[in-house]
Amino acid sequence: MPRRLLRRPVAPPTEAASCAACHGAFGEGLPAENYPRLAGLPAQYIKAQLSYFADGTRKNAIMAGMAKPLSPAQITILADYYASLPVTMPAPAASVAPDFVARGQQLAEFGDWKAGIPACFRCHAAGGVGVPPYFPPIAGQSAKYLADQITAWQTGTRQGDPQGLMHSVASRMTAVDTQAVTAYLAALKPAAAVLGDTQPVLTGGVQ
Repeated sequence: MPRRLLRRPVAPPTEAASCAACHGAFGEGLPAENYPRLAGLPAQYIKAQLSYFADGTRKNAIMAGMAKPLSPAQITILADYYASLPVTMPAPAASVAPDFVARGQQLAEFGDWKAGIPACFRCHAAGGVGVPPYFPPIAGQSAKYLADQITAWQTGTRQGDPQGLMHSVASRMTAVDTQAVTAYLAALKPAAAVLGDTQPVLTGGVQ
């Protein structure tokens, strides 16, 4: 498979100035502060999320305040900009327990049909690279952010999923399932996943 070249970042639009404080200068995210990576997300997905924050479909006080003043044109500018940025990999967790790796990989690749949980990769594609516009990339996002989103789907504070799919799946996941699969997904290399290499980058645990 030919190697995909990283795109050169374009100059940030003025609309992105306030986003950079939380999501990084190049949309790389700030995992330590629980702010997700925006770089490389599908433009249509970003547009939808900003609209959901603005109208309350997705509940987050900070993002609601940021999204509500944006015009449709500004939302399009931001979405296109962040979609154009190359994906960078944050530092992986210092250690991931081996049993979490095994359970997390099972849930990501195969699911647990006895519990009614389909594989993450059935919707988000092999390697968690995403399927635009509804299923975003999940490889390499921080474990805490991913876990918080699963909780939000469970509690209904996040909505907008096609046919209520994520709410249904998340509701069947235990706390251990959430911890395992998010640890596994967080350790996947996003750029390598696009190239078909889905081995997690783990230190202090199973390689």
